[in-house]
This record gives sequence, C-alpha cells and structure tokens, in this order.
Amino acid sequence: MPVVLLLFMTAFAKAQSVQTLLKEVDTKVKSYDNIAIDFKYALSNEAEGVNQETKGNVVMAGDNYKLSLMGTTQLFDGTNVYTIVPEDEEVTISAMSDQDENAITPSKMLSFFNEGYTQKMDIKQKVNGREIQFVKLTPMDSNSDVKYTLLGVDAQTKHIHKLIITQNNGTKVTITVNSFKTNQPLAKSTFTFDKSKYTDYYINKL
Repeated sequence: MPVVLLLFMTAFAKAQSVQTLLKEVDTKVKSYDNIAIDFKYALSNEAEGVNQETKGNVVMAGDNYKLSLMGTTQLFDGTNVYTIVPEDEEVTISAMSDQDENAITPSKMLSFFNEGYTQKMDIKQKVNGREIQFVKLTPMDSNSDVKYTLLGVDAQTKHIHKLIITQNNGTKVTITVNSFKTNQPLAKSTFTFDKSKYTDYYINKL
C-alpha cells in the first residue's frame, strides 16, 4: 500500500474516532432531563502573575441554567440572563441575543464543540482510576480570543471531566468536574427570577 494512502487512511480513521467520541458525549448529554455539576474553576496567567482557584456549581435543563460562581448567581430562563451580585446588591438583566455568540455559556458547555472547531485526538490520562481522553479543539475563527481548548472526556461514562481553555493572551481557564449528577428533582422555580426577593437591589436592565 502506498505510504500516502496509508497516511490518509490513518488520518481519516483518527478523524472518525474523534467524531464518534464527541457524538457519544453529545448524545449522552441530550438523554438527560437535567444535569447538576459541582466543579473547580481555575484561572492563571503566568506573565501577569495571576493564579486563582474557586469552586462553583451549575444546574442545567435544556438551554436553561442556574450558575453559582465567585459569589455571583446567573440565571437563564430561556429568554433573559439574570446576573445577581449580592456584594453590590445589583441584578443585571440582559437578553440572550445580546450575549457574545462565541462565549461558552453553561448551556453550551457540554455541546459547544459540535461546530466552529477543528477536532483532533490528544493525550490520554489516568485520573483516580478513570481513563480521560482529551480532544484538542482549535477555533476556525482566526479572530477568536481562544488559541485552543482541551476537552477531557471520561472514556467510560462519556461525561466531560475537564475543560482547559488557552487564550491568545496567555490566560488559561481550567474547569474540572468534581461531581456530575443527572435527572435530579428540581423545583419549578429553579430557573425563574423572583423579583420580590431583590426589592433592595438595583435592577439594571440592558
């Protein structure tokens, strides 16, 4: 078999295996009524001397989500995004259509890789006895702030274990999943903004 043809077939097989893995992840995510994740969030930039770590959690059902991170709660009810900041006693309300289309929001976090990226298999690691397969995602948009993203997938459960976003300015954001729960009993008001709870807050509607 000619070397060129062999290389082509090998590259094709690898591309198929990447697509198969990500398809399995996407299918698994869409099979759940809701997902609740506890995670560690780390931000670093060696050149700027920045190194921060904190914990957060998010609940998602379809596109709706409730995210708690760094003392701030963000709700999306299908139409508007509500950002609640107790420290400033302020709530900012904005339409989802006004958000950055390229931003990886909680509702996109488990499916953002489906379009706009070239996909390539990367390293495989053992983490606490689990096999984590990383996929390297490079934005097709040459103007993107993101240089590349490493998506770590649990080979057995097909759940996302880690997300490492490396930006062009040297900033690295790492999200590590500590717990991944599905089909939890949720109150009907989980994704609803109750204005009566924030009568003393400044409401900023964009």
